[in-house]
Amino acid sequence: MILIGIGSNLSGPWGSSLETVGRALNELGRDRLTLLKASRLLMSRPYGNVHQPAFVNAVAQIATHLPPDALLSRLHSIERAAGRRRSRRWGPRTLDLDLLDYHGLVREGRLTLPHPGIADRLFVLVPLAEIVPRWVHPLRHQTARQLMRRLGASGEGSEI
Repeated sequence: MILIGIGSNLSGPWGSSLETVGRALNELGRDRLTLLKASRLLMSRPYGNVHQPAFVNAVAQIATHLPPDALLSRLHSIERAAGRRRSRRWGPRTLDLDLLDYHGLVREGRLTLPHPGIADRLFVLVPLAEIVPRWVHPLRHQTARQLMRRLGASGEGSEI
């Protein structure tokens, strides 16, 4: 199972954050990528640098024969097409695509898998639990709902 986290809180060449996330979902179904499922779009507060606009977030399940590093490069090219310019960590962005899980692979380095922030971010866990309720974190051995409970959350999100 390959899972992608999606977020946007700035308008860009693809339009508003809402339009950008919609277009990103379309892009996850092109050029050797197949979109299998997508969550509802949710609004969330910024993580890290809280003095910025709210985010539109989603999680998608895709299929591809691309290996993890090639997939990450493809995700970065989609971000660039949406106007993403990497500058400040946890800063505002037109589009953020995170490779959350790649078939349960565990690795560290330039691309750490599973994504190190999954277990602590409700804006990832809520849509993740929606589309793949039986997914289990490869290191923590808990489902998204179990991780949400650890954070004291019920799973209620602000749906768009």
